[in-house]
Amino acid sequence: MKDKSTRLFYILGSFFVANALLAEFIGVKIFSLEHSLGISPANLTLLGVENLSFNLTAGVLLWPVVFIMTDVINEYFGKRGVRFLSFTAAGLIAYAFFMVYFAMGLAPSDFWINRITPDGDVNMDLAFNAIFGQGLWIIIGSLIAFLIGQVVDVTVFHYFRAITGSSKIWLRATGSTLVSQFIDSFVVLFIAFYIGAGWDMKLVLAIGFVNYIYKFLIAVLLTPILYLLHFMIDKYLGKELSEKLTYEATLN
Repeated sequence: MKDKSTRLFYILGSFFVANALLAEFIGVKIFSLEHSLGISPANLTLLGVENLSFNLTAGVLLWPVVFIMTDVINEYFGKRGVRFLSFTAAGLIAYAFFMVYFAMGLAPSDFWINRITPDGDVNMDLAFNAIFGQGLWIIIGSLIAFLIGQVVDVTVFHYFRAITGSSKIWLRATGSTLVSQFIDSFVVLFIAFYIGAGWDMKLVLAIGFVNYIYKFLIAVLLTPILYLLHFMIDKYLGKELSEKLTYEATLN
């Protein structure tokens, strides 16, 4: 742990895995972006589907961060580093969901079941199961979309890097994020709701496009953060070690 590159990989990897796990769990909440910002619903019409607004899972707050971390890790530790952390995160997400479902099956304590709140009585056991009891297809779709998105992100990142070299960080990082987020947006909906719930394909595609509009804007807005992270990491590593890591990252 005294080695700077090892410490950097540990910090980036921990933040990557933590955000992926958090994104899965807070993703059970659907929020209105327009109402959160205090503006009128967009009421978009796409593919013949009307009154579409930015009703998004809370997970979208963190998934752009996960993909940015993917690009930063890719920059300094290459494909092997990203693959290792991606499969680690996917394994831990699957383990976490298994433990949640195990916890749902436990018999609740009598004193815990009913709680009086200012908004009325709450059955805590039913609330716990309703919040964390995501459908199997949603879990499967989310994990598959995550892994596919990571593979695509890495591939596109190195494609642009082969063209631009060490310059144009924004192109390889933001470009790979935009492509991977596009695929991720539709894969999870297709598996979870077209296959799992029998939704009409037009509805799935329309919602996917709305989700991607949000992710596109966020990815572009977060581009300056990439440069700030690179600056901080390069300063921490020092010029020689930074150049060594980024060079080795292109080889694996």
